This record gives sequence, C-alpha cells and structure tokens, in this order.
Amino acid sequence: MASGRNRKRSKKRRQRTILLVFEVIVFIGLIAALFIALKWDRVDKDKLEESEIYYNEELIAKMEEQNSPTFNTMKGFKNIALFGVDAGETRTDSIIIASLDQETGNIKLCSVYRDTYLNLGNDTYNKANSAYAYGGPEQAIKMLNMNLDMNIDDYITVNFQGLEDVINDLGGVEIDVQDVEIPFLNDYQTSIVQGLGGGKPTGEKIIPVTTPGLQTLNGLQATAYCRIRYTRGDDFRRTERQRAVLQQIALKAKASNPATLNQIINDVLPKVKTSMTAAEFAEYASRAATLNVVDTGGFPFDRVTGNMGKAGSSVVADDLENNVVKLHEFFFNEAGYVPTTTVREISNKIRNDRSSYGV
Repeated sequence: MASGRNRKRSKKRRQRTILLVFEVIVFIGLIAALFIALKWDRVDKDKLEESEIYYNEELIAKMEEQNSPTFNTMKGFKNIALFGVDAGETRTDSIIIASLDQETGNIKLCSVYRDTYLNLGNDTYNKANSAYAYGGPEQAIKMLNMNLDMNIDDYITVNFQGLEDVINDLGGVEIDVQDVEIPFLNDYQTSIVQGLGGGKPTGEKIIPVTTPGLQTLNGLQATAYCRIRYTRGDDFRRTERQRAVLQQIALKAKASNPATLNQIINDVLPKVKTSMTAAEFAEYASRAATLNVVDTGGFPFDRVTGNMGKAGSSVVADDLENNVVKLHEFFFNEAGYVPTTTVREISNKIRNDRSSYGV
C-alpha cells in the first residue's frame, strides 16, 4: 500500500513539474511578445497591399481545392522573403525564402541566386536582384511569386550593418574558414570599412583573418565572409556562406540570455524594414526556442551560366518548370507538383532566350 501511495505521489510531482515547466515557457513567450511590441516603433514598417504583389489565380484555385496536392502541402506554411541589401540599399545582395512549417516549427531556407535570369514581375527579363532596385520589396516579392509559384506575402529587409550588429552582440559566430577564402574575406572587410559600394565609411577596426579552420568571426569578419563570391563556386558558394552564417546566428540566439537579446533588438530593429506586424513578429519571437532550421538550398537547383544579352552574365535555370517542381518538393515535401501556366510560359521564354543568346 505504501509503495502504491509513493508511486502516486511521485506521479503527481512529475505532473506538477511538467506543468510548471510549461507555465514558465508560456510566461517567457508572453514576455518576449510584449517586449517586441514595446520596441516596434523603431522598425521601418511597410504594409503590403495585395495589389502590389502577385497572386497567381491558378495557384489560388489549386489551394482552394480540398483534394489538390498543393492545398494539402502549402496549407500550414508561412513563406517569408528575406532580403539583405547592399550599402546603398538598392540592390539585394542576398535573396532568401524562409518557409516555416507552422505545426512542427521547422524552417527551410532557400537562396535565390542574385544573378538568376527571371521575369521581374513586369514581363521584362533580367537578373533577380534587379527587381528590388526597380520596385523595392513589392517588386521583388512579385518576381518570386510569379516565377516560383509561391504565395509570399511578407518580407524582412536588413542592411549589412544590421547583420554586423547581430553577430557582434552574440559574441561572434563559428565558421570554418577555408585557406582560399582568407584574402577575399580581408579585402571585403576593407571595402566595408571604407564605405565602398555606396555606404559611409564606418571607421571600424579591421582584424585580419590569418589562419584557416573553425574559428569565431566577429560581425565585420562574418559579414565580409558572406560577401565572398570569387572563389570556386562563385555566387553559388556565396549563398551557402550566407545560409551558414544565418544558421549560426539562429543557434546562438536560441542560447542567449535576455540581456543579449535585448541588445540585439535595440541594435537591429532600426535597421530592419518589414511588412510584418508587431503581433506577428512577437509570435515568432515567443516561439524562438521551438523553431529550427532543418535544411537549406539554392535556386535554381539545375542551372547553367552565360551571357544573356542586356542582363549580362547570368545564372539560367536549366528548365525553370522542372526547377519549380523541385522547389516545391524541397519546401513542402510535395511529390509531383504541377506548375501553373504562368510558370510554364516563363520557362518557355527563358528557354528561347537562352537559345537566342547561345547559352
């Protein structure tokens, strides 16, 4: 009898402990949400109108069909465009789509190579990073949705000074630097400090990287690392570097104390432009501990490079339609996705242009 009572008391203690842990997690989440809301006035907010971004009617119809594979897989995912802008804040040096599975908290990141030859959303064809320069985030989102059969309706833009601040506040990030990357990394540090590319000179102290291997890079070093594009792999390797740094930021942020997170928020929010509301941002902040980056990739998956007339040296999808199928499989675990008529028409146009330019 005594043994049975002890087991019951032990079970109740475990239940109370689990409940207490759950309450603490909820409390921390609520504090994080409130914290973000109070500081939201520092953010450059930009509400998107549906008329400003492209919604493919054929895609919407698919999503509304209960038995459609697209409906079953895209439902429950939040897709956000992440833009990293250069010193002049005109062209996007980094274009990344973040897809969040709302149920599992898993995040997948896919870079769209900045030199990818695409329809800019206005039936002109050029490099993907031109869209932001021509029409800001609205045009860039329109381009992504039109070419990739996506339903992106929010974005976050951060300039590279914001990236530096985050990394410095976190105490740096762990990166495995290759020997061939060192001279370019140090050269980019110099260009950032001197304000080349349209920015203002920063006057920061340059600490050269001298040896290869796994090491902690500070904000300036890691930002310079993100911009390297002249080693083997060119822009494809650069986007891998950018995603690696983002993953390291996510890992360190999850393990940071409230004081560090407060410093990050104070430093970075003024350098952020977004269409998201304070409530949305607060929701994701409160769930930060449960969110995990589980996979990364680069689009187009199958590609060639060559001179595409006025667009110049470009990355060209080796069959855009097939690449879009692979993208939906990557993000949504969706087998047999059938691209919309719009994507097929764009794919044919790119194929014809490629043939005309001999690429």
